[in-house]
Order: sequence, then C-alpha cells, then structure tokens
Amino acid sequence: MSTTTLPAQDGLSEDQWPIRSPRAALDAGVTVVVPAYNEEGGVGAILDRLLSILAEIEGVLPSEVIVVDDGSADGTAAAVEPFRARGVQLVRHAENRGYGAALKTGIRHARHDWILIIDADGTYDEQYVPELLRYRSEHEMVVGARTGADVKVPLVRRPAKWILRKLAGYLCQREIPDLNSGLRLIRKDAVERFANLLPDGFSFTTTITLAMLSSGYHVKYVPIDYQKRTGKSKIRPVADTLGFLMLIFRTIMYFNPLRVFLPTAILFVAASLIVGIGSAVLFDKMMDVTTVVLFVTGVQILGLGLIADSLNRRMQ
Repeated sequence: MSTTTLPAQDGLSEDQWPIRSPRAALDAGVTVVVPAYNEEGGVGAILDRLLSILAEIEGVLPSEVIVVDDGSADGTAAAVEPFRARGVQLVRHAENRGYGAALKTGIRHARHDWILIIDADGTYDEQYVPELLRYRSEHEMVVGARTGADVKVPLVRRPAKWILRKLAGYLCQREIPDLNSGLRLIRKDAVERFANLLPDGFSFTTTITLAMLSSGYHVKYVPIDYQKRTGKSKIRPVADTLGFLMLIFRTIMYFNPLRVFLPTAILFVAASLIVGIGSAVLFDKMMDVTTVVLFVTGVQILGLGLIADSLNRRMQ
C-alpha cells in the first residue's frame, strides 16, 4: 500500500511528545489485532466489515489485520481461514492463555507502529475505526468510550463498572469515561514500555489505561455505541470485578503510591482524633491507647507512602 498520510490535524509540538513527533505518528501504519476465543459465530462478519473499511483508506494508511485464536475449541480458526486470501494473518495458541496474552501475541507479530484492538464478538462497530485514526496526530492512545446513544451494557454490571471507573479516576486524577473498552488505538512503543506490567487476562485494557494516564500520555476518548455480543460472554462478574479492584490499587501503587497511602494515613489520623475527643466528651475519659494506636498507624502509613513515592521517582 502507499504510505501517504490521512489529513493532518493541528498537532502538538515535537517536544510535547513522550516518544516521537506527530509527523512520525501520522506516517506510521496500523496493525489491527483481533483476539478471538470461541467466536466462530461472529469473527467472520467482523473481518469482512473491517477489511472493507481498511480498503477505503488504502493508499492513505498502510495496514494489516492479525487474528489471534486463543486456543478456541470451536470453529473459530476455520471461520478465519477464508480471509487469509485477503491478507488476514491467523496466529493460533495451542491452549487458551487469556485475552491479554492474545493481544500480546498479536502485538509481537505487528509490523506497524500503531496497534488497533477490536473484539471479535460483534459488540464494537468497525465504522468507528477511521474516527479513532484521525486523532493519532495528537494522542498516544485513542479509546472508543462506550458512552454513545446506544450502549447495551447489562444492567447488572453497571454499578460495579461505575464504582471501578470512579475509583480509577480519583487515583489517576482524571475523569475516565471507559476503563476497559476493547476498541482502542495505541502506539506500539507505548505498549512495549509497560510490557512487564500487562497481564494475560481481561485486565490488559484496564492496566494499559491506568499506566498511560498515570505516566502523562495523551489519551483521547471518543464516544461510541456498544452492541449486544455474539455468543457467550467470558466475563465472570464477581471474580473479575474483585480482580479489577485489586489491579487498580496495584497499578496506582506502582505509579503514584501517595494517592493510596496519603488518604489512608489521613483516615487513621482523623479516626484517632474522633476517638480521642469523642471518648473524652462522652465518657469523661479519653481512650488513650486506641487514640495513640490509630494516630501512630496513620503516621507510619504516611511514612511508608513517602518512602514509596521517593523510590518511585528515583526509578523513573
């Protein structure tokens, strides 16, 4: 394909980019990675639509499509096979290794500097792909945020997703419209920078979101619709929600530990004051041991937070 570029937007100056200049970003091609696990019912239709969209920008942007069959037990590989004649690459895992592992495999095989990931279950509309690509001159990651007019997220999942998103936003000090969208465009070198942190499971997208926001990368959110999936969901609501919660704390502890330690320390110190003053007023006798223990614990947590923050800054 030709390597001429899409119409440029007003970009950032070169010194504002953590990695490369905007012009280099515009000249780079895109590798579309499609992780698939038991998706024989939907992957063919997705590839057909995706290839049609990429054909429309052929001559403008070099591209390739890689499907990673993550040890499927159904006919997923057979459904992908006819598209190999149209340039689709098929990489197969001998066994199921997880969503994140499939993405890592696809990214390792990618030839281009931009990675676009999209699920194979039919929930994301491929028509948003050109829109995401338009923002690559100014951002290192562009995320399709499921905040459009037609979003079919099961009601039972919405409270947990809202809590996790608000908690992550507080810890990252930024509003996060969608924490783990499966439609996003990412610079390959940014993914490689955090390779040691990225898990093999569903929390891959959550981790890369937190890592890039905490590290000061430019992240753009584009509102999109979200459709009901084809086939059966692999999400385990309770186990995965708890896992996401632990992941948020662990990732923020890695990048900005004071966002965890400081509020905790303040909570203990405030509790010591409440217990001390409250017991003195209500019972005419201060609960001095409890008060001191709470206060000292708060001070110790603050000290640990300052040490962790100093080590984190020294390692950067």
